[in-house]
Amino acid sequence: MKAIILRETGGPRVLEPCEVPEPGPGAGEVRVHLRYTGINYAEILSRKGLYQWAPRRPYVLGMEGSGVIDSVGAGVDRSRVGQKVMVGTQYGCYAEKVVVPQERAIPAIDTYTMEENAAFGVNYMTAWVALMELARLQERENVLITAAAGGVGTAAVQLAAKHGCQVYGLAGSQEKVDLVRSLGAAAALDYTGPDWHQRLQELAGGFDVVLETVGGNVYKSCFELLNPFGRIVVAGFASLNLKRWNPASWWRTWRDIPRAKLLDLAKASTGIMATHLGYLLDEPARLRAVFDRLSAFVRERGIRPVIGRVFPFEDVAEAHAFVESRRSVGKVLLKH
Repeated sequence: MKAIILRETGGPRVLEPCEVPEPGPGAGEVRVHLRYTGINYAEILSRKGLYQWAPRRPYVLGMEGSGVIDSVGAGVDRSRVGQKVMVGTQYGCYAEKVVVPQERAIPAIDTYTMEENAAFGVNYMTAWVALMELARLQERENVLITAAAGGVGTAAVQLAAKHGCQVYGLAGSQEKVDLVRSLGAAAALDYTGPDWHQRLQELAGGFDVVLETVGGNVYKSCFELLNPFGRIVVAGFASLNLKRWNPASWWRTWRDIPRAKLLDLAKASTGIMATHLGYLLDEPARLRAVFDRLSAFVRERGIRPVIGRVFPFEDVAEAHAFVESRRSVGKVLLKH
């Protein structure tokens, strides 16, 4: 079967399909014949050698996808063979087939296409955990989403808007701003301009909840806009630009990491939280309960994932370059 093995770090061209033996499921595991694989920014960081959660190389990249179970190991109900599923795992989905513990192959949402199932897990779970489980989002609250046209951002805008909140988004171009508005945001601004912070304050006043995935000055400006009792949840760091052989980049990266002082939080009665979905994989019961709440919500409210572009599996290098260029919106997929 074809797979993408990350043997060395570098630019997108280090990603090339190769032939590898098909894996077999062990006890408690299932093998999934993938139809689509989702690309996450974390995999771009992994390719560069900048992702702390990545396993030791060489390994097959890929945290999520959708497909059909074609084989099961001992202790797994054989009726699962042929079941359509979405997969969430640490690595392995940049391949035609992947073996995972059975609890990481979740039955596909039957009202979604297989493309939409591949685009759902990481983005919507991250947005839901940040907004609902951590920030305890309430109806009619003012919510700000940064990088709102990306995978997590589009999910968060939809979830918050359908929850009855007043949603504002920040994005990096007029095309992205228009997309964010179409998803239910009351307003969206291009934060590459010089006056977005002032305009946002004029529009919204302050915010009860901020979902922040950029870092640097964007995080600092958003923190200043928190209302009393406001919560900011950090779920990424897109401004990360560390280069191994450039010490100046080390300083910029350290400087731009989101942080807050306890005294500053106390003065305004605000809070800062953070989430990384991957570290919850060892909590399958907790994750499944969260997923069940999320999937019920999206079914009831008619929410569907935004798919920005689908690349052939062989064009994985082009797909990575596209996401890294910041031109992408929603979820970018690989088709097997």
